[in-house]
Amino acid sequence: MQTAAVHELTIETLRPREAWSRPGLGHGFFGRTGGVSRGHYSSLNLSGYVGDDRQAVAINWTRAEAAMPRFRRIAMLNQVHGIEVHLIGEDYDGARRAGDGMVTAAAGIALGIFTADCVPMLMVDAAARVTGAFHAGWRGTLAGIAQAGVRRMIEAGAELRRIEVALGPSIGPCCYEVDAELGERFIEAWPDARSRVGGGRAGKAMLDLRGMLTDQLIELGLRPDSIASVGACTRCASERFFSRRAAGGQTCGLQLSFIGFVDGTAG
Repeated sequence: MQTAAVHELTIETLRPREAWSRPGLGHGFFGRTGGVSRGHYSSLNLSGYVGDDRQAVAINWTRAEAAMPRFRRIAMLNQVHGIEVHLIGEDYDGARRAGDGMVTAAAGIALGIFTADCVPMLMVDAAARVTGAFHAGWRGTLAGIAQAGVRRMIEAGAELRRIEVALGPSIGPCCYEVDAELGERFIEAWPDARSRVGGGRAGKAMLDLRGMLTDQLIELGLRPDSIASVGACTRCASERFFSRRAAGGQTCGLQLSFIGFVDGTAG
C-alpha cells in the first residue's frame, strides 16, 4: 500500500516539466510540491545544505528519484554564481565541485542544478549525446555563463547547430527588481540587453534574465527555435516553485533541474 501511494503521488505531483522528447534523454524541471519538508522548505526541497531536516530531504529524494529515469549517478555542484563549467566523465567520483555548470558525454550520469529564482539552463546535442546543466543568476548571466556552457558543450563533442537549450522556471521581468546601476552594467557589457532592462521605481530596474540568456545564445549562433522557455515566474508562482524573493530574502528550499542520457539507449 505504501509503494502504491508513493507511485500515485509521483505521477500526480512530482512529474518534472520537460522541454523535449528525445530517445534515451532524461531531463526535467522539478517544482516545490510533493515532498514532506515544512516551512520555507515546503515541500520538495532536495538540497541538504540549506538547513532543512535531513530525514525530510532523504524522503524527498526517494520520491524525486521515483519520478526520474534510472541514472547511475547524479552529479551536483557547490554553486558559486560564477562561470566555471566542469566536464563530468565516466570516472566521476561523486565530488561536488565549485562552479555553476557541468557537461557530460557519459551515459548514465545526470547533471543536477539547484535554483530558487535563478535560471536553470539545460542543453543537449541529441546526436552527439552530450548534455549540459547550468545555474544562471544575475552574476553568471552578466559574466557569460551561457557562452562558457556552449564552449564546453562543443569541447565535449557537441555541434553548435545541433545544440538545444531549455531555460527553466525562474524569476521573471515582472518581479526581478534590482538597483538601476546593475541594469546599466548589463547594458554596458551586453548592448543588446537594453531591451531586457525595464523601468522600475526610482533608482530601480527590472531584469529579464531568461530574455538576456536567449539573446546571448542567439548571438553565439543558436537558432531562436532551438531555445525554449519552460515554466512560470518563480515569484509569481511561489506556491509551485521555490522563490527566495517570495520568501522575503530568507533561506528557503531549492528545486532540482536535471539532464542526462540513460545507459543502454540509442541516440
